Amino acid sequence: MSEKHERIIFLADCQSFYASVEKADHPECKDKPVAVAGSVERRSGIILAACPIAKGYGVTTAERLGEALHKCPDLVVIRPRMQHYIDISLMITKIYEEFTDLVEIFSIDEQFLDITASQPIFGDPITIAKTMQQKVLSQTGVRVRIGISSNKILAKIATDIWAKKNESGIFTLPKSEIETLLWPQPVHKMFGVGSRMTAHFTRLGINTIGDIARTPLSLLKDKFRARFGKQSDIHAEVMWRTANGLDDSPVKPGTFVTPPKSVGHMMTLPRDYTEPWEVDTVLLELTEEVCRDCRRKGYMGSVVSVSCMCSPYEAPTGFSRQMKMQDPTNHTNTVIKTVRMLFYKYWDKMPVRRVGVTLSQLVDDQNYQLTLFEDQVKLRALDEATDSIKNRYGSDAIIRASSLTDAGQAKDRSQKIGGHYK
Repeated sequence: MSEKHERIIFLADCQSFYASVEKADHPECKDKPVAVAGSVERRSGIILAACPIAKGYGVTTAERLGEALHKCPDLVVIRPRMQHYIDISLMITKIYEEFTDLVEIFSIDEQFLDITASQPIFGDPITIAKTMQQKVLSQTGVRVRIGISSNKILAKIATDIWAKKNESGIFTLPKSEIETLLWPQPVHKMFGVGSRMTAHFTRLGINTIGDIARTPLSLLKDKFRARFGKQSDIHAEVMWRTANGLDDSPVKPGTFVTPPKSVGHMMTLPRDYTEPWEVDTVLLELTEEVCRDCRRKGYMGSVVSVSCMCSPYEAPTGFSRQMKMQDPTNHTNTVIKTVRMLFYKYWDKMPVRRVGVTLSQLVDDQNYQLTLFEDQVKLRALDEATDSIKNRYGSDAIIRASSLTDAGQAKDRSQKIGGHYK
């Protein structure tokens, strides 16, 4: 695209998304500090989102609920409703799609938009951004902050550094002004740079984003190799391109609708499991979730991976091992045999606090191997019947007897999405 028709890219970010949705649904909490957090009893008492009022008390995302309550005793704590947040996020996507068909979901609360061709219809970028803000706020109660630039990385930076901080919630970062606006910023403000990377940059004598941008790429690669090893060239180039605002990637709708390389589930247990029958229960539940997901997506896998983390917290032990099965499958009773074999071969009998099961090397499930020892057609028909019942009445409509024991987590997990309550 020529300079005459330079792209106009938005990164729209929902402010304190989960907390904003809850405040919109609970008007009585309008002027109160609100946070969305998991369950303390189940080892997930972490702040997932805090409203601006709560943040004013020092409450931060990802801190423990107890610490947040110590800072703000009047904090209103609401249990997450993940399905509701997903629904609102999709509603916001639909609003954006009224302005452009080029909308790319970046996360549940962030989306890229290419509004280059929308201007003749809806006005200049600032006008479009304000209209979007008003529409999202009136329909969902969520405030949106919008960074504007000529590519995705600069739009993201414009949002994170400026739009989230100013009163209007809108900021334009022209590519022509990155040297004066972006380069003086401390390196920790750059997208992709966390606390660890900041420390590494400091040791390298790099303190601002401009320090990265002005370093010749070959020299930056040399510095990275000396610090991180021979495989760090790509990382160095990503950092250098980000600092220089270089990003040619298009805004692609449906970015996440790509074939998966693997299907897996992991579970942090509500308490340490020490007995083999307890662990066996959750291994079977996880395997069933993985196989059902594979069937729903139309895949079979031939490589089984099992991971485990054991207590104590201060010095955890564990393993991650994989094994290839003779034929690809998505049948639970077949996969669980390999899962158990792997787990009990490598488990050191220490108390288990997290386990995971994954199927990889996926292939289309319409091409399956018939065997002499199993009636594949009958097994697939049985899986299809049970999946149909679960899809219609909920994943806990049919559960194994072992899941009704104290060790079972299937009923509780059926009420959650991504580890949080629906």
